[in-house]
Amino acid sequence: MNFLQAIILGIVQGLTEFIPVSSSGHLVLVQHFFGIESVDNITFEIFMHLGTLLAVLIFFRKQIWELIRSLFCWKPGIDSEPHRKNRALIVYLIVATFVTGVFYLIFKDMLEAAYQYPLLVSFMLLITGALIFASDFVKNTSTPASNTGFLKSALIGLAQGFAIIPGISRSGTTITASLFCGIKRKDAAHFSFLLSIPAILAANIFELPALMSLEKSVLGIYLAGFFASFLAGYLVIAALIRLIQAGSLKYFAYYVWVVALVSISFILFS
Repeated sequence: MNFLQAIILGIVQGLTEFIPVSSSGHLVLVQHFFGIESVDNITFEIFMHLGTLLAVLIFFRKQIWELIRSLFCWKPGIDSEPHRKNRALIVYLIVATFVTGVFYLIFKDMLEAAYQYPLLVSFMLLITGALIFASDFVKNTSTPASNTGFLKSALIGLAQGFAIIPGISRSGTTITASLFCGIKRKDAAHFSFLLSIPAILAANIFELPALMSLEKSVLGIYLAGFFASFLAGYLVIAALIRLIQAGSLKYFAYYVWVVALVSISFILFS
C-alpha cells in the first residue's frame, strides 16, 4: 500500500463511517476490486477509525464537555435536571458499550474472519440497506435518549455488536435500533455518534500491540489515511444529522443495494 492508496481508503472510511453504508464493507470491497493490500486489514481499518473518532470528538465537543461536567454536578436545585439527564445518558451509553464488548468477545474470531470474504460482505450490505430503508418508516417521537432505559440501551449495544461484521453499518444499525426503541430522531443520531467513541477507543486499545509494532514506513502511510478519514468524516456529520431528522435515509439504502448487487455479480461471474 502506498500513500495515495492510503489516502483513498481514508477518504472512503471518513465518508462511509457516519453515513449508514458500512465503512468496513466499503474498505473490504475497495481493497478487493482495486487490489490494494495492507499489512493487516483489521489494524489498518481500526487506525482509520481513529481519524473518524477525532472528528466525532471535535464536532460534539460541547455535548461531551457537558456530559463530563454533569458527573461532578450533584447539588439539588432548579438546574440539576439537565445534569441528571446527562448522567442517565452516560449510564445508557455504558450499558450499550458493555453489551457490544461482550458480543465481540464471544464472536471475535468469527467476526474478524468475515473480512476475508468479499462475497459475504456484499450480502451483508443488502441487510444494511433493508435496515436503513425500514428506519424511514418509523414515526418520530419526543422521547429523549436520556429516557432510553436499560433494556433498550442493551438492544442498541447488541445492534452495534452485530455491526462489527463488515458490510453491516454501525451507524445504520444503531440509529435504526434507537428509532425502533422510540428515541426521537435527533437524539438517535447523537446517541449513535457518542456510542462510537468507547467502541473505537476499545478497538484501538485491543489492537495497540499491533499498532506499536508497525514499521516507520508503514506508520507514515497509515497516518496519511488517518488524516484523510478525519477530514472526510468531519464534513459529513452535520449533513447526516439533518437527513436523519428529515427521515431521508432510504436513499442510502438504494445506494448500498446497488453496490451489493454489482459486487455480487462481479465476484460470482468474473
